[in-house]
Amino acid sequence: MMGTRIQKALFLFIALYIFPVAIFAQTGEIKGKICNQKNNEPIPFVNIIIDGKPTQGTTTDMDGNYRISGVEPGYVRLVATAVGFKKTVSQDVLVTRSHPVVVNIGMEELVLTLSTIEVRPSVIVRKTESPLSLQTLTIQEIEKSPGSNRDISKVIQSLPGVASGVSYRNDLIIRGGGPNENRYYLDGIEIPNINHFATQGASGGSVGIINVDFIRDVELYTGAFPARRGNALSSVMELQQIDAAKDKFGGRLTVGATDFGLTLDGPVTKHSTLLFSIRRSYLKMLFSILKLPFLPTYNDYQLKYKIDLGKHDQISLISLGSLDNSKLNTGIKDPTESQRYILGYLPEYTQWSYTFGLVYRHFTDKGSHTFVLSRNMLDNEEIKYKNNVEIPDSLNLNYKSQEIENKFRYEGLSSMGSWKISYGAGLDYVVYNNTTFQKLYAFDNLKLLNYTSTLNFYRWNIFSQANKSLANNRLNLSLGIRMDAASYSKEMNNLPDQLSPRFSASWAILTDKLFLNFNTGRYYQLPAYTTLGYRNNNGTLVNDSLGLKYIAADHVVIGMEYIPKPNSKISLEGFYKYYSHYPLSIRDSISLASKGTDFGAIGDEAVIPVSKGRAYGLELFWRDADLYKFNIIVSYTYVRSEFTDFSGNYIPSSWDYRHLLNITIGRKFRHDWQLGLKWRFAGGAPYTPYNIEKSSRVEAWDALGQGYLDYSKYNSLRLRNFNELDLRVDKAFYFRKWSLMVYLDIQNLLNTKSQEPDIVTNTLSDGSIRKYIDNQGIERYELRSLPHSTGTILPAIGVMVDF
Repeated sequence: MMGTRIQKALFLFIALYIFPVAIFAQTGEIKGKICNQKNNEPIPFVNIIIDGKPTQGTTTDMDGNYRISGVEPGYVRLVATAVGFKKTVSQDVLVTRSHPVVVNIGMEELVLTLSTIEVRPSVIVRKTESPLSLQTLTIQEIEKSPGSNRDISKVIQSLPGVASGVSYRNDLIIRGGGPNENRYYLDGIEIPNINHFATQGASGGSVGIINVDFIRDVELYTGAFPARRGNALSSVMELQQIDAAKDKFGGRLTVGATDFGLTLDGPVTKHSTLLFSIRRSYLKMLFSILKLPFLPTYNDYQLKYKIDLGKHDQISLISLGSLDNSKLNTGIKDPTESQRYILGYLPEYTQWSYTFGLVYRHFTDKGSHTFVLSRNMLDNEEIKYKNNVEIPDSLNLNYKSQEIENKFRYEGLSSMGSWKISYGAGLDYVVYNNTTFQKLYAFDNLKLLNYTSTLNFYRWNIFSQANKSLANNRLNLSLGIRMDAASYSKEMNNLPDQLSPRFSASWAILTDKLFLNFNTGRYYQLPAYTTLGYRNNNGTLVNDSLGLKYIAADHVVIGMEYIPKPNSKISLEGFYKYYSHYPLSIRDSISLASKGTDFGAIGDEAVIPVSKGRAYGLELFWRDADLYKFNIIVSYTYVRSEFTDFSGNYIPSSWDYRHLLNITIGRKFRHDWQLGLKWRFAGGAPYTPYNIEKSSRVEAWDALGQGYLDYSKYNSLRLRNFNELDLRVDKAFYFRKWSLMVYLDIQNLLNTKSQEPDIVTNTLSDGSIRKYIDNQGIERYELRSLPHSTGTILPAIGVMVDF
């Protein structure tokens, strides 16, 4: 059956290419503006060429504008050179025949002219404040990544130090830290939720919200965080969006494996442009046909409205939103054991979120001033009835929660000779609402949790960072400092208590080829709002009374980096992270650091801030964007991750994979064909066996609908190693006024099965339930253990039409 579906997918894919069409000789056009990145002043007489084609280019006019015609369609980069400025190479851009591509480039002034330094393309990025633990992805790598379905969270799993949870989720595990330790910024605006069906209290979900049609490039910091970015312990992701066309409207129609969408971009007025997209899934229809036990639907939109008020002033309006719904497919006839199990415990979800932000940037002769005002909101609802019988007595869970953040941030940047100084401050107003009704079996008793919580408090921060180049630019130093505080409690409201220093150094051993890099810093993160706002039935703010604190993590990273040629690098890094004040679950006696890869919410329980943790390892990374026309990414990570339990003993966390290996290879062929392969390997993850004695109790099982883990044997077992091979084939057609891009993406090409912990069920093979009374008079279910694995060949065809 699966083989037949694959054959049909391949047939449809090939049929698209042999269909007779008239393809004309076509070329595209690139235009834009070149400015001084310090003050946004236009730079005249800049020589700008197509990378790899030195005879195809032009020169900017007095206002810094340029236009290059006759460009062959496909992905290209631009190279800009000018007297007094560092050579600059742009990010990848997709040129089509349908409308001109806008590429604006900022160039950096040369302070010392004794040594010419090249600002490398976005494949190789070096920053003084973050000379290591920083990786980038171009839009071509995001678009064409095998097995990723144009989802950024899946694409970055090819980078060093990055692991994921189960294959059907987008959890990001960075250097042994939990999925709640990451922060995301879109054009400088923090986006708390970048996934549909997000886990409240963490950052994972099932499908990404970000529309990659908007993205210019992505920077992932896995350490050495700049001082302007706070509230992160494991990673910071910066996503930069493209600029819309200024002359006419264009767009893209997309039909993917799980959804369809429309993107539009173009001018609104003479000085303003608009990017807008909307997307809707058809998973509910597909899952219903396949008789899966749940029926999800997701919708999202994304918007960027940019206004140029002059060469010194810019305003951008950024917005992103989602609406998700998941219902149970209770109408399945003769459900399988697996379907019965999922229907028995899985709640129904309704979730929506949005972020809206305003960014105002003013340029001066010496730098810039950026003001960011934003608001984001998450509304999360879950409901579950025993046996899915919707009567009041069967209600096990009714959860309704909202998280609202209103934020203001100022960032200043100044240059004084070879010194670069950034500084700023931020103020947030937070509102958290929660109404919870939950039957909970804990400490050998069935309890009813029934409370309403409303929480309002402020957060504030200040930060500054100074960068200095010495020894003819061979030695680069950076010293940053940040302080955060919150009015939530006396343990959090004093800025110096959350003093967060950081220091980076980079020494060019061989000019601009070989570097020795170092970073150390202390970082703080506020616990999840679900933890901060948790109350008991008496209305007491439980975790405030237990002395909840900011979570702290101390990082030390040292590494070597070798850049043999443009677009290529080899790096080796060693890292060590030490955690303190991590919330420890009183109910389960484990650190919350090991939770967060399930749907719903985490952290809404009583905790004490006593858990400690350590994550350490090595990363080896090789990247070459042009090795005999192949684009190659190879990363190997050895990582250990451990956190203390209630007794203070270090035990492996759920992210203790030990070995991670990722190999991604892509190549463009003649006639606009492209092929990509990605192979991933991960060591077996730790897992915890079930507590059969507790799980078999009727009142315990009826409250949860599934088994309970035996936390006295937490993570004492390991799954088998995991590996998967993904394949992607792309073909592009460029017509006179529109373009057609088609791809075939096959996930898990070798049909590898990934072991998961066994399932414990209270039903027999025929679907019946058997109860009995033990010798102590306790009513129990007869339980069975079922082997469980995931993984199947998953072919998908996608179509994109540019117009």
